[in-house]
Amino acid sequence: MKGSATERARQKAAKQAARISQLEAENAELKARLEKLERLVARLQKDSSTSSKPPSSDIVKPPKKGAKNGKKRKIGAQPGHPRHERPAFPSGEIDQAFDFYFEHCPCCGDKLLPSDCAPRVLQQVELVEKPIRIFEYRGQAGWCGSCEKVHYAPLPDELRKAGLIGPRLTALVAYLKGMCHASFSTVRKFLRDVVGLTISRGQIEKLINKASESLIPAYEDLRNRLPLEVRLNVDETGHKENGDKFWTWCFRAQLYTLFRIDKSRGSGVLIDVLGEEFDGVLGCDYFSAYRKFMGDFDVRVQFCLAHLIRDIKFLLKLDPVSKSFGNRLLEKVRALFRVIHRRESMTPERFQARLEKARDEILKTGKRAPLRTEAQNIADRFRKYGKAYFEFITTPGVAPTNNLAEQAIRFVVIDRKITQGTRGLSGREWCERIWTVVATCTQQRRSVFDFLHETVSAFFEGRPPPLLLPDTS
Repeated sequence: MKGSATERARQKAAKQAARISQLEAENAELKARLEKLERLVARLQKDSSTSSKPPSSDIVKPPKKGAKNGKKRKIGAQPGHPRHERPAFPSGEIDQAFDFYFEHCPCCGDKLLPSDCAPRVLQQVELVEKPIRIFEYRGQAGWCGSCEKVHYAPLPDELRKAGLIGPRLTALVAYLKGMCHASFSTVRKFLRDVVGLTISRGQIEKLINKASESLIPAYEDLRNRLPLEVRLNVDETGHKENGDKFWTWCFRAQLYTLFRIDKSRGSGVLIDVLGEEFDGVLGCDYFSAYRKFMGDFDVRVQFCLAHLIRDIKFLLKLDPVSKSFGNRLLEKVRALFRVIHRRESMTPERFQARLEKARDEILKTGKRAPLRTEAQNIADRFRKYGKAYFEFITTPGVAPTNNLAEQAIRFVVIDRKITQGTRGLSGREWCERIWTVVATCTQQRRSVFDFLHETVSAFFEGRPPPLLLPDTS
């Protein structure tokens, strides 16, 4: 009986052990599934603060924070802000002046005498009823008795090349189409309703083609300068063309910005535009095309630190282990920016030493990532490309983020949303050239319209066109 009881106890223990083992296996499986689901939920909840997604993609935005003192900020000028007033037009720019007088005193009716006090002035700008002038150029006929032919005096080449629309109005059409994102129909209605000129969509397209051709020298000049730049910021965004997917590349230098539309989003575009011998520093995001260009041709790169911070913040939405790692890494990054913000209080040598120390702490912490997929991805970046995130520390003039290119490309994104892209090669070339002119003139604080007018006039007259950058050769 005793042996039988012992056997039953042994069997019972074996069953309990098997059950425990089964429950442990099920628990481990459930934990793995839970962790996988949590990662999936975190990815689905990515927004502009934890990824490269634009702020407009945030479906649900948190409520705005209230004022610190509990008072709502009033609309308009704030107490203590300096007043801004538009300066008056100088007398040389006034086309016509009107004077108003009192014949009698408005209080007692007595006669008023002239006063030495300056008048009260209101200046008003108005659009003239017909803002265009129509010219007629005539090539007069002459009869030659010897030849027995009628000969017509030739019109100047610049008039024949311009045709119906002169250079200033051609520049205005190009400005409306390229700068104001207007469609052909909108431009046609504007000319009809505001300017008082009725022309067809086909005529407007011809004007755009002329303006586009006139911009070739300015665009190609910047295109040839790109491989020689010591610092460039690059970004890319999608482009639509008859349902096909293209990509708009933005190359932003210190004094100009150039756009290139291409079917490819690969490193071949970088090779074609910058060449294999590019010796500058490339500011960009962590996209694979830049990493390949960097590795194939030993190009120095500054990966965007803002993108890295967003990826680190994404770790805070994952499991406790990944969250703890993300918090430690973020604290090291904050320490780096505390050094940057205190730059004025340190000597250049001490500032440089503190920067390098903060960089080393980030790399050291980042490489010690826990065995979690997202954390290991961050660690792999630091192991392979750690130096590329901190090129700005050792190379003067290099920005730690790619904000410059991202800001320049916003204009293109707006244009894409409004115009719905292009329909062919001529449209792509027009967009490349006019976007380059708009971005560069804005960067240099120049008038886009004035540059277009000068360029179109030179094109019609057959003289060298203006360039977006002066010739330093």
